Amino acid sequence: MLVSDFDFLLPPELIAQHPPAERATSRMLHLNGSVIIDRFFSEFPQLLRPSDLVVFNDTRVLPARLFGHRSGSRAQKLSPANPASRDFLKGRVEVLLTRRLPGSEQLWEALVRPGRKIMPGERLYFGPEGADAPSLEAEVLTRGEFGERTLRFMPVPDFFARLESLGHIPLPPYIDREDTDEDRRRYQTVFARDPGSVAAPTAGLHFTEEILAQMKEKGVETASVTLHVGLGTFAPIRTDVVEEHKIHTEWYQISEKTAEQITRAKREDRRVVAIGTTTVRTLEYAAERCFEQGQRQEQQPRVSQKMANMGHPLGYTIGEDPHIRQQKANVGHQTSLGHPQDFMTEQSGEADIFIYPGYRFRVVDAMLTNFHLPKSTLLMLVSAFAGRENVLSAYNHAVRERYRFFSYGDCMFIE
Repeated sequence: MLVSDFDFLLPPELIAQHPPAERATSRMLHLNGSVIIDRFFSEFPQLLRPSDLVVFNDTRVLPARLFGHRSGSRAQKLSPANPASRDFLKGRVEVLLTRRLPGSEQLWEALVRPGRKIMPGERLYFGPEGADAPSLEAEVLTRGEFGERTLRFMPVPDFFARLESLGHIPLPPYIDREDTDEDRRRYQTVFARDPGSVAAPTAGLHFTEEILAQMKEKGVETASVTLHVGLGTFAPIRTDVVEEHKIHTEWYQISEKTAEQITRAKREDRRVVAIGTTTVRTLEYAAERCFEQGQRQEQQPRVSQKMANMGHPLGYTIGEDPHIRQQKANVGHQTSLGHPQDFMTEQSGEADIFIYPGYRFRVVDAMLTNFHLPKSTLLMLVSAFAGRENVLSAYNHAVRERYRFFSYGDCMFIE
């Protein structure tokens, strides 16, 4: 399957640069099979069933963008006629923390700028100009295949408080402006709890306390998982063939309570509605892990004939006919499991699931998601759920109707 199969034309002016005036005023494209209905997000509670289980990602965005200085400045060697080079040689550096490594508050993966000059062994300093001592100090330990670095911060008793003070909200590169104080509030969901993400689970940005209250009044059950959004979510695909892409890992956690809620919902044939692709990936990875580890008592899933022809649950069957592949790329989702006795368990770890057309969804029955970038892994996930042709048709409709795209943009509800 080619990455180019997931391309579409998007006028740049449709990329939302600011959040809407109010969270719940976003537009919402409702996609049910091939049927498209234009709605507003304020209608979302009306589309839910009282029996639904709605699952959120409660991760909190870190102010993970840091500006500082490199050690070993060579500014004295510069000519005043070249201010841009002078700035560079003063040792200025920009760092985006992408993932905290397991088991340590000090070890982080990061992207750095200027990337070619910052080598292992160098020290980076972050703090106010003129301060006697840096507020944070890090050493570059390693350089990765695609330019990422591993940083080790010097131990301080209040690391996250200093990061909160010094850091900037890491707005995506397609938002062409600097972050503001408003972004510290609007680039977080109202249910954000656990700090650790470098990008927001953007489908959750539309919710307000009022919307949540309407869902509760209707009898809708809610649950939360945690997936700290990192490079696995937004890194570009560097291959021409979808199956050759390797996705980064991201830390996730499912509590005992949430695991019990999901197990009960699936046992009772109730819908699990995932808020955002990060929630989808967390639930599907966890179910896959439970299945592979033999943690379900009922070993034989109930699979429809359509899904029995879908190939391996993590993608396509090796060596299959390309025409069959194309048919699979246009098939929508079906939940493939029956009534497990122990469907989901409490767990945490590193998730690296890559969902593209051909995947059998084990947990998720409906999802709310924003509009995604062309040729992105997230667009492939949505296409796996609703069918590639249905999704691209919906995206073309959204472009014609001037929907707002990406993080601060409008959303889709897919049943």
